[in-house]
Amino acid sequence: MAAANILVVEDEPAIQELLALNIKQAGHHAIRATSVEHAQMLLRETMPDLILLDWMLPGMSGIEFARRLKSDSLTKEVPIIMLTARGDEFDKVRGLEVGADDYVTKPFSPRELNARIKAVLRRRAPQMTDDPIEIAGLHLDPTTHRVTGHNVHIPLGPTEFKLLHFFMTNPERVHSRTQLLDKVWGDRVFVEDRTVDVHIRRLRNALVASKHEEMIQTVRGSGYRFSVHTDPGH
Repeated sequence: MAAANILVVEDEPAIQELLALNIKQAGHHAIRATSVEHAQMLLRETMPDLILLDWMLPGMSGIEFARRLKSDSLTKEVPIIMLTARGDEFDKVRGLEVGADDYVTKPFSPRELNARIKAVLRRRAPQMTDDPIEIAGLHLDPTTHRVTGHNVHIPLGPTEFKLLHFFMTNPERVHSRTQLLDKVWGDRVFVEDRTVDVHIRRLRNALVASKHEEMIQTVRGSGYRFSVHTDPGH
């Protein structure tokens, strides 16, 4: 798995320390917050790949914070795993109803927690995983940073590689330039929309070598799509 930035919102120092240690041992980065207010401040600086959110927090509860995160366009796509001592069915359902992706009941084993983190990232942010991916003869391996098309090596710069990885893990969907900037460059990086066009052009040019360039399609007025289907409007 690629290293993910995981925001831990937990007010008990001992549990927060344990969570941070588990996350580090799994190869990820832990960002710590002791309250909702603290978490909101950190979210203004950097957008995490996943949030571990305690149910019982001082001030605003974790469940209310999860509801707010899911109703905010900036944070609604960030997966959330709820952490709580509450184990009954009603509470689990409440957590999932507000948009949490999973639920871990304390006390938890490090192995279980890491398995849940891995599963949620694989499901919600496949571009964060190191799983090789192949579509229509185009093969991308995140571990070795190699791309081949019909066994032809395709050299790509770091941004074009990330762009292709995102496209291949989200095929057949139209992505606006703003969405691509958020997902590939990061929403705290200030670059112009037209920067996307430049890198799309470079990516297409690189894919000419294996005749995969037509899979990167322009959807007029909307953005770009990665598709195995021929687009007559492209």
